[in-house]
Amino acid sequence: MTIPMYVSPEQFMKDRADYARKGIARGRSVVVLSCREGILFVAENPSRTLHKVSEIYDRIGFAAVGKYTEFEHLRVAGIRYADLRGYAYDRSDVTARALANAYAQTLGTVFTTESKPYEVEITVAQVGTDPAADQLYRLTYDGSVTDEPGLVAMGGAAEALTAALSKGLDASAELATVLRRAVEELGRAGGRELGAGDLEVALLDRFRPRRAFSRVPVTEVEAHLTPSGGKG
Repeated sequence: MTIPMYVSPEQFMKDRADYARKGIARGRSVVVLSCREGILFVAENPSRTLHKVSEIYDRIGFAAVGKYTEFEHLRVAGIRYADLRGYAYDRSDVTARALANAYAQTLGTVFTTESKPYEVEITVAQVGTDPAADQLYRLTYDGSVTDEPGLVAMGGAAEALTAALSKGLDASAELATVLRRAVEELGRAGGRELGAGDLEVALLDRFRPRRAFSRVPVTEVEAHLTPSGGKG
């Protein structure tokens, strides 16, 4: 009779974490930043149908990197959670913090009990009345959650992007200025120049009364990326 090889719990968890990190590192990066107009989502994503950025509820948005089928499953589950909570209680009871906690439980359970962990990293963001009131929560493959003030970068180049964008970051800057800076650093991290067609851009608009999420059209992104275009 063959005796199965023993693997310590520490090594088992390390192997699962390494597996998830490698899957996430293969994904193209996403940055989420506060600006004067709201919370800006900028993803390197040429697809017009397979979105990395989405609306969850009135003033809550979602961004992800990693395996599409897995983070799409989480996105849909988040929408259902928000709709049910808003219907059962009140729309104001649907918050990014509560949603982040629900995601953390799901990711943590999958990481410890399923045959493989999710190869995903996600951000849940809720826009406030001013940049100081914005909420950005970053969740990793194992269910860890952190509150990130004003900036989240995800993907293989997350550390380099965070370090670069943190220098001189101004949450009160206009959208066009923040967008140009984000695209410049995304291109530098990826070793290539990015155009409007290579990007998925969306905004949680702090000045809209209820449903704050809107996608920024390619033509508008292109105008913002041109120094003489846009408002920045």
